[in-house]
Amino acid sequence: MADNVLSNHILYMTKALAEARRAFVMGEVPIGCIIVHNNKVIGKAANKRATQKNVLAHAEIMAIDQACKILGDWRLEDCTLYVTLEPCPMCAGAIVQARIPTVIYGAKSPKAGCAGSILDILNEPRFNHRVEVIPGVMEAECAAIMSEFFTRFRITGNE
Repeated sequence: MADNVLSNHILYMTKALAEARRAFVMGEVPIGCIIVHNNKVIGKAANKRATQKNVLAHAEIMAIDQACKILGDWRLEDCTLYVTLEPCPMCAGAIVQARIPTVIYGAKSPKAGCAGSILDILNEPRFNHRVEVIPGVMEAECAAIMSEFFTRFRITGNE
């Protein structure tokens, strides 16, 4: 990977991590997502599932919703999605449906990941769209915030 491409990935993953930190402060599982179009952030969200008491309030879903509104289209064909944790089945399905060509994620999700850990929805050959997946960008930082959150959760008993 070229240095300038890697530095862009780190720049945008840093922004996704800022969203994850916002989630952490709210007591949410710390997942953050950024969607970029023409080098501009057009969608960003922190996980708010507990705060909104809504199973659909995943960071990726909310960022996709913002990006669609900004572009005025359900197709996000020229966008890149950055997320701190490997997408779950619901989010992976939304990514495929939105025709997002590239997903960059930080930490693997061995219990729910659908970009290769459990399933590979993003590259299922029977679907009409496949996604380039770049895993492990800032993996240590993305995994650390998850570990810190769940360590606190186990100690306090709150999520």
